[in-house]
Amino acid sequence: MNSPFHGIRILDFTRFLAGPYATHQFALQGAEVIKIEPPTGDDARTTTMHRDLAKSGMAPAFMAVNSNKKSVVLDLKQPAAVEAVRQIVSEADIVWENFRPGVMDKLGLGYEVLARVNPRLIYCSISGFGHTGPERAAPAFDGKIQAMSGLMSITGEPEHGPMRAGFALCDVLSGMTAAFAVAAALYQRTQNGRGQHVDVSMLDASLSFLSTQVADYTVSGTPQRQVGNLSMSRKPTADRFRCGDGFIVLAALTEPQFQRLFHVLDREDVLGDERFADWFRRYEHRKELREIIESAFGTRSPAYWEPLLNQADVPCARVFSIEEIVEHPQLRSRRALQQVTSNLGTHAMVGPGFHLGSEEGGGGLIHSPAPYLGQHTEEVLGSLRRDPGGHAAASGERSACLPTGRPPLF
Repeated sequence: MNSPFHGIRILDFTRFLAGPYATHQFALQGAEVIKIEPPTGDDARTTTMHRDLAKSGMAPAFMAVNSNKKSVVLDLKQPAAVEAVRQIVSEADIVWENFRPGVMDKLGLGYEVLARVNPRLIYCSISGFGHTGPERAAPAFDGKIQAMSGLMSITGEPEHGPMRAGFALCDVLSGMTAAFAVAAALYQRTQNGRGQHVDVSMLDASLSFLSTQVADYTVSGTPQRQVGNLSMSRKPTADRFRCGDGFIVLAALTEPQFQRLFHVLDREDVLGDERFADWFRRYEHRKELREIIESAFGTRSPAYWEPLLNQADVPCARVFSIEEIVEHPQLRSRRALQQVTSNLGTHAMVGPGFHLGSEEGGGGLIHSPAPYLGQHTEEVLGSLRRDPGGHAAASGERSACLPTGRPPLF
């Protein structure tokens, strides 16, 4: 009852990652998210190289962003299924979809149609380029948006060419942007009582997260290029360095941090070297500075240097693998990962990334695992009325919503 979005009902047509990630944020905060899936299910259910998980329809990528949701199977090519959606919409707060612009209109479930059913409806569309502009109908996927947004052009080492981020970054950024946009629309509805169409472009959203790089170019004219692991500050002591048998990332960005770094490295002579007298000269002589730092790190491991640097208040971290970070005591202390039990066993899943108020009542809990395909079809559709008089339709009409060959609901 204390969850922020308790009482909010979402009809979720999204699939893959950007849309499900967005609706997952609401599900974690108490919203009722009804995931509408085609007879074949969300393609993310089988997106894995693990054969058994693909066969079960519970791929890790699907499980990660579909907890706390209900799965309803509808064949939207059937008029009865479309009518069922319209009935659910009459009592819903949000419709969320991430098809290409025009697809929902062709199904008879576009914003203009559903807004007439429920004027308070907030209708969120996530697409590659939004519902306006010359690219509106173009297909999109995470890699394409990473390439177009400029993100790849500033990622990686210059000698190796552009590089994608190590995960579907633009999908996730777009999902989080959509979640914030819908939360804003919900709040605005408390003021004016009206719903609205929320149009989220993956390209726009990704560029929004590159705002400092864009401004660095538009204001100062500085071209944006690949700089490897160097900080966007371009300060050469904020970079990745080889350290014994591994790597360590330094973030010595202030003058006191710079001085403490070289005290820890027992290279106080650097502090009196004119080549490194200020940040501008340090950048000019960054290659020499790197050689000094990596030589000082020598054959000692990151595990040796990390506590010494942290004790001296020099921001740093050894490079953790995913396998290592999920076992970190800091994450355990904050319950960043939560244990979720399903028919596949008990697994750790990532929560919302923040806490609201007390641990007991502020949302953010995973209370049910990702649903099996169609798990809640009967629960959700069973309560629908089929005619203006409120009389239940025959079971044959209800089953028309479902894929051919399935038994009737009642």
